[in-house]
Amino acid sequence: MLQIWGKHPLHGQVKISGAKNSALVIMAGALLCTDECRIRNVPSLVDVTRMGEILSALGVKLHRHGDVLDIDARHIGHSQAPYELVSQLRASFFVIGPLLTRLGVARVPLPGGCAIGARPVDLHVRGLQALGADVQIEHGTVHAYLAGGKRRLQGTRIYLDVPSVGATETLMMAATLAEGETIIENAAQEPEVVDLANFCRAMGAKIRGAGTNTIVISGVPSLHSTDYPIIPDRIEAGTFLVAGAITRSELILAPVIPDHLTAVISKLQSVGIEILTEAPNRLRLVPGQHHVAADIKTLPYPGFPTDMQAQFMALLTLSEGNSVITETLFENRLRHVAELNRMGADIRVKGNHAIVRGVPMLSGAPVLATDLRASAALVLAGLAAEGMTTIRGLHHLDRGYENLEGKLQQLGAKLQRVDVEPDATGETPPPPDQPSSLVSQ
Repeated sequence: MLQIWGKHPLHGQVKISGAKNSALVIMAGALLCTDECRIRNVPSLVDVTRMGEILSALGVKLHRHGDVLDIDARHIGHSQAPYELVSQLRASFFVIGPLLTRLGVARVPLPGGCAIGARPVDLHVRGLQALGADVQIEHGTVHAYLAGGKRRLQGTRIYLDVPSVGATETLMMAATLAEGETIIENAAQEPEVVDLANFCRAMGAKIRGAGTNTIVISGVPSLHSTDYPIIPDRIEAGTFLVAGAITRSELILAPVIPDHLTAVISKLQSVGIEILTEAPNRLRLVPGQHHVAADIKTLPYPGFPTDMQAQFMALLTLSEGNSVITETLFENRLRHVAELNRMGADIRVKGNHAIVRGVPMLSGAPVLATDLRASAALVLAGLAAEGMTTIRGLHHLDRGYENLEGKLQQLGAKLQRVDVEPDATGETPPPPDQPSSLVSQ
């Protein structure tokens, strides 16, 4: 569990790690290559480790040194991903596109991950079928293969009913080695989609339009080795921006890509926080003295990201006035409301809307993280709360944030991870840099 002693101002510069959602799909994309690939700026996360285990189970050789990951997928020994690994990581489903287009067959169990609502794979399946694959779902496993003597998938036009990031990336990877041209319409426009396209292009793929709603892929026979750096994590950057705002602290963030944070920066400015672009890859947050309410509606990129909804809710609990947060993408992504209310927040939920009435202060309390971004929201609330907050469910946090507590400690936060239960006496332990003898005096 994580113990946080609130009301300590933050200061300094924080290094933003590589993007989790880019790293996972680019690792899967390395399956497309019949040579070795090197990926740089890979974050050290539980999810990245799990994806590595899935690739290893397929026969891929991996070697990691620091934030550099070497992937050798020349000799894939299996086309079936193991259920016990896939069930823990939704992103593992990404391997179906590269396996199918390279080997002609793929068997991947239906994925797991955060319990934030239904994220079906029907768009992935229909797209693979449109590319010429036979796809069957039996006993919880998706079995895709090329039938009728076909040696390659066939380029086609695919319209996605919704701009799903996962479906866009899966079908884009599958189409890189297909015969002919594939057009994906109503494609997702997230920066991670562009990052994947750039990675594939670095290996020799022919892709244009990534970052728009229409992506065109001209299939090539094979891909070659590359050395590719992953973009900075815009959600980690957004989380640290909110950390500065909620603690009323001045922070510098680098490296970042400010254009990826346009919606987040705009909403912070409407709350009353100043964000300065000091360099092409560096931002400075200057806290406001008066934070006001703001309404938020989550939308696909370039709209406000669902992955920042929980963190902003923590900030709005301490902003003056009433805010309305509308979650449009996932039906179970408001479960952190109950935990924030335990800390003294005033939040009511009506359907997919959360009505947040600002309160003067939050109080430390024992809380439980319900998913990845909810865990970050509780950390942020703990930083601003009076007294000590104890957070359980840290396995969620470790899936998506590289050394979050270490980075916060370097900025001046008082928090520590402990494996033991709280003192049986019920007394609040002292902050980690305060001698216990001072408490008893």
